[in-house]
Amino acid sequence: MISRRDFLQVGMAASAMVGASGFGNWARLAAQQALTQDQLLEFDTFGNVSLIHVTDIHAQLKPIYFREPEINLGIGAANGQMPHVTGADFRKAYGIEDGSASAYALTYNDFSSLAQAYGKVGGLDRVSTVINSIRAARPDALLLDGGDTWHGSYTCHHTEGQDMVNVMNMLKPDAMTFHWEFTLGSERVQEIVEGLPFAALGQNIFDAEWDEPAELFKPYKFFERGGVKVAVIGQAFPYMPIANPRWMFPEYSFGIRDENMQAMVDEVRAAGAELVVVLSHNGFDVDKKMATRVKGIDVILSGHTHDALPEPVQVEQTYIIASGSNGKFVSRIDLDVRDGRMMGIKHKLIPIFSDVIAPDPVITKVIDEQRAPYADQLSEVIGKTDSLLYRRGNFNGSWDDLICDALINEREADIAMSPGVRWGPSILPGQDITREDIWNVTSMSYGEAYRSEMTGEFIHTILEDVGDNLFNPDPYYQQGGDMVRVGGLGYKIDVSKPQGERITEMTLLKTGEAIDPSKTYVVAGWASVNEGTEGPQIWDVVENHIRNQGTITLDPNNSVQVVGA
Repeated sequence: MISRRDFLQVGMAASAMVGASGFGNWARLAAQQALTQDQLLEFDTFGNVSLIHVTDIHAQLKPIYFREPEINLGIGAANGQMPHVTGADFRKAYGIEDGSASAYALTYNDFSSLAQAYGKVGGLDRVSTVINSIRAARPDALLLDGGDTWHGSYTCHHTEGQDMVNVMNMLKPDAMTFHWEFTLGSERVQEIVEGLPFAALGQNIFDAEWDEPAELFKPYKFFERGGVKVAVIGQAFPYMPIANPRWMFPEYSFGIRDENMQAMVDEVRAAGAELVVVLSHNGFDVDKKMATRVKGIDVILSGHTHDALPEPVQVEQTYIIASGSNGKFVSRIDLDVRDGRMMGIKHKLIPIFSDVIAPDPVITKVIDEQRAPYADQLSEVIGKTDSLLYRRGNFNGSWDDLICDALINEREADIAMSPGVRWGPSILPGQDITREDIWNVTSMSYGEAYRSEMTGEFIHTILEDVGDNLFNPDPYYQQGGDMVRVGGLGYKIDVSKPQGERITEMTLLKTGEAIDPSKTYVVAGWASVNEGTEGPQIWDVVENHIRNQGTITLDPNNSVQVVGA
């Protein structure tokens, strides 16, 4: 097992030049001078098999800012375990210096200042440069995409995912698995998958009517790499019909399907697989539990929960790799496989600092071609923000506070609800807000903003149900996402309590009155999984609100009191 040094040395070098003098133009120049592309990509080739992992890109073709979560609670056995450690505790665990490039990439503190110093992250043309570098050292490296790829932007929505398909095909993945892709609708998914030049995998994607594996998605694929027979098994997001609208893909059922996963591992082993890799969109805690229940998996490439860890986490004999989101990181995993078994592993989580890594001009051209028909719409300035806009954390993010404000004001509601999705880049204070920025946090195929009447009792039930999805101590009952964001409503949550007892002290903020279970309130929200939901699209609601405000200034959100953590 190789230490964290490969990743952390990047931050050490930069922090030597960016110190107490502040983060102006000088600091940014110093940061860029301290960081070099060669340093970011430095890696002593190890063993005989290389894996390259990207996941949860969410259609981000261009460089962005992306703030890591401030709060990421672990419940039960996960309490205090990675990835449920953030900020200073995370830096201490990995020996990361404050103010360093690693601190900027992996934690949330001083984000706006560090962003000025180190610049944007991601961009698939920069990702391509990293992939090309790895392939230069290990030409037969496997590139594996963990899903949530064809979703999350203006151009992706308007091309029904085709912009991402066109760019990703140029990167030449060897396999991918799925989640938000299915919200394009099953017919569109089938159309794209049938034309993919690489494997579409999901051992847990079944035909809903016959309860048997879906023919379109193979459970696994074999590859010969470095003289090793490698099996890659796909694991799509298991809770698709719960977290997303079932009516968009009625032909399919999902689930974790541990027994079938074990059968697939046994099957590939019997067929001579010397290395078994699971390309997963379970989420990290689900992957950890699966690793204790399914024997014979060497590596799990984890997706869905957007965690970025500079070291693998070992669970029994399985190594779990977490590669972040939004194109912010690429993981390289080198493996020594001999005598039919994995003998060693070396890993590097490569941060994609877009001011440091040179773009691949071939991919830049393809990206620009996808965006060109929409350039005017993308770049139109809608307003400005004086506040940092971000979307990560278990209970709230300032982007969602803004969306909730828009729903209350534009839909004339008492209370607003915004789904606890994790995708969406950040916007720094002082920046313009463009239409593209709004779509980056609202784009989806069921974005209608509903307005309805709900009793206080029903609102409580919603919060309890979502809370159990997040804070059930059994990872297999954690069905994805963070806590539903609320506007106009305060509450107390005891995350240690069972379902039905977590949410108390619900308060209507505009009056300070306690929520009456029998009283009816006007609630506005969006992203309902119910078919036939009516209302304006959420991106139009938010755009109108920002235009009316001109400049966005958000107060700190202290409406949720968390205990029991």
